[in-house]
Amino acid sequence: MEINTILVTQARLGSTRLPGKVLKEVDGKTLLQIHLERLKKCQNISEIIVATTVKEEDEVIYNNALKFGFKAFRGSESDVLDRFYKALKDENADWIVRVTSDCPLIDPSLVDKVITFVQENNMDYGSNVLIEHFPDGQDIEVFKFPALKKAWENAKLSSEREHVTPYIINNSNGKGVNMFTSINYPNVIDFSTIRMTVDQIEDFKLIKILIEKLGIEKSWMDYTNYIIDNDLGKINDNIIRNEGLLKSLKKD
Repeated sequence: MEINTILVTQARLGSTRLPGKVLKEVDGKTLLQIHLERLKKCQNISEIIVATTVKEEDEVIYNNALKFGFKAFRGSESDVLDRFYKALKDENADWIVRVTSDCPLIDPSLVDKVITFVQENNMDYGSNVLIEHFPDGQDIEVFKFPALKKAWENAKLSSEREHVTPYIINNSNGKGVNMFTSINYPNVIDFSTIRMTVDQIEDFKLIKILIEKLGIEKSWMDYTNYIIDNDLGKINDNIIRNEGLLKSLKKD
């Protein structure tokens, strides 16, 4: 029987640090469109769902997703775990892949590799961010649907609701708890100081340079090497990785 692996990307306009970022354009395409066009090349995914919010301003994201030929779902703005679960509960998914739309240059080949790695090891959860050796903007999480359901039923902390997977990670063998099994997809070289996500205006400036110079078809490594070779990291290396998660951990 074929494995049903569904990728969900979360998208909204209401970013506090860079409002409307996913609809910013480079060379006539929005960052959301570039993100989705790259993900469309994934070989190991059965379907892609764009999960946005019920806020009126996010109707444009819902409509864009449908226009580009993807499924779309609207749910809670703050309880992203609830939005994720409800987007998937009727889809008969075996595996979920979670990415975020502020990563326009996410590498479809890397997505496929992480999926294969986690599925072959038959883990409840796996990602390339348990140990952060990939550039920020290449974050890929893969987990079984029953793990998501259990998190949805049991997660209480705001950080666990807002960021979807912390409940699973915090209750996995990687944290000394045996509720879930977890595994990290490794990278030999540490590129964690490289940013190709879009969280602030400096990030957008860098992404714009990458797209204008290299186009939207390159691998994550091509973009990484270009940043290093041209000393472009200085554009946005003052920004803290996972700032949103750190803020909600403080709220806990």
